[in-house]
Amino acid sequence: MSTMSSMSSTLASAVTPLRYSPAYEHPAPDEAQTQAEIDAQMHRIQERTFADGGKALRSVHAKSHGLLVGELRIPAGLAPELAQGLFARPATLPLVVRLSTVPGDLLPDDISTPRGMALKVIGVEGERLPGSEGDVTQDFVLVNGPSFGRPDAKSFARGLKLLAATTDRAEGAKQVLSAALRGLEKVVEVVGGQSATLTALGGHPETHPLGETYYSQVPVLFGEYFGKICVRPASPSLKALHGEPVDLAHRPDGLRDAVAAWFAEQGGEWDLCVQLCTDIGEMPIEDASVAWDETASPFVPVARIVLGAQASWSDARARSIDEGLAFSPWHGLAAHRPLGSVMRIRREAYDAARRFRAERNQRALSEPKAMVDIGL
Repeated sequence: MSTMSSMSSTLASAVTPLRYSPAYEHPAPDEAQTQAEIDAQMHRIQERTFADGGKALRSVHAKSHGLLVGELRIPAGLAPELAQGLFARPATLPLVVRLSTVPGDLLPDDISTPRGMALKVIGVEGERLPGSEGDVTQDFVLVNGPSFGRPDAKSFARGLKLLAATTDRAEGAKQVLSAALRGLEKVVEVVGGQSATLTALGGHPETHPLGETYYSQVPVLFGEYFGKICVRPASPSLKALHGEPVDLAHRPDGLRDAVAAWFAEQGGEWDLCVQLCTDIGEMPIEDASVAWDETASPFVPVARIVLGAQASWSDARARSIDEGLAFSPWHGLAAHRPLGSVMRIRREAYDAARRFRAERNQRALSEPKAMVDIGL
């Protein structure tokens, strides 16, 4: 951990981060209406999947591929601008990690869509975000792309209508479409681009999820400052998985199998990093589609995620983590308040999805006070 700490201090000294100001956020006058539209579409997704399967699922990221436990290790000696909020003091804290894919229905893995990683750090003390008073958890919800597919909540609402309309429709057709879109995506990449729309609809490359870097995509407060979060492989063996293909043909749970095979034999380490804003014009809060320039402000490690060899999937883990927990960027410290319109609408949308699951499945969802509460 000493190497990570010294590297963080060196990199941080090369940038001058902006202190957060409320003037950097600009809620739209019709944001409440947009919120209601998004809530309705997410409810529609959950109602449809519940009607078909008799079990309430998440409205997004319904399918998990790995349910893992480990530690978050926060080093001593972070630079002052990095030693903020959760990372203000050195600590080793228990951690839950959920690997997933984006859609709200349980699709075969060869309908290849973007991947997600949700973190829940346990034992976190400090001033809480509204709605999480009394809890001691900090969540980070991440996806394997540096920017959000839409600039703001209103445009996200339009895209969500397409996702809701295609939920639980003709798996065979989706598989054919996914294969076609992967071909188109390769063409786009060859000419130097990447299409968020194509990958979201099923054109994501069929690669190993443990080799990916996962991003918050939209910023959060970072104590006095603000920035984006990412989790990237630190172990050489995990770095080697970047872009590594996974055969998903006729393997509906192929991603889950790949994660399970890895953790059956070995663990791994990831760096949790922050990219602090240095220029509000080039690194906006309200346009979530902008990837912040990493040459102007690099992602700097502030903690290490350590996951040992373990059974990454079991019925017991599914009951405890998949069914018993909810992940939201609004579970956490006031020092890491989510920022921007996309994050603002997530608060109620995620709460509504959690309530739907709790009511339909007749199971209370609570925040753990300690790892023993997970029940594994």
